[in-house]
Amino acid sequence: MKLIAFSTSGTELDAELDPRFGRARGFLLYDLELQQIRLLENEQSRNAAQGAGIHAAEAIVRAGVDTLVTGHCGPKAFRVLDAAGVQVYNCPVIPLQEALQALQGGILQAATAADVEGHW
Repeated sequence: MKLIAFSTSGTELDAELDPRFGRARGFLLYDLELQQIRLLENEQSRNAAQGAGIHAAEAIVRAGVDTLVTGHCGPKAFRVLDAAGVQVYNCPVIPLQEALQALQGGILQAATAADVEGHW
């Protein structure tokens, strides 16, 4: 686990996790080695008529993310992420800092499948 993406509508670690994956405002990327954050915008996926989850998943993969923490992830997005080796963790809506601590503390469990139907 080197680069973690959190679905969010904020720009800092004190922002809350967005329960939506494909239609989240963006993804806060946290580099564990450098302990730095940056925002990956999700405007194209958020405004897409369809395929938001797939487009967001492809953006996550292109960014080099290996761990995703989000509220919910649909089946098509999950398949893209899983095929690329991105580990998905579902998390309740809490501040990203708390989600990071839960992930690092082993409280969050890795998802083995999508947890919602498509078009959630």
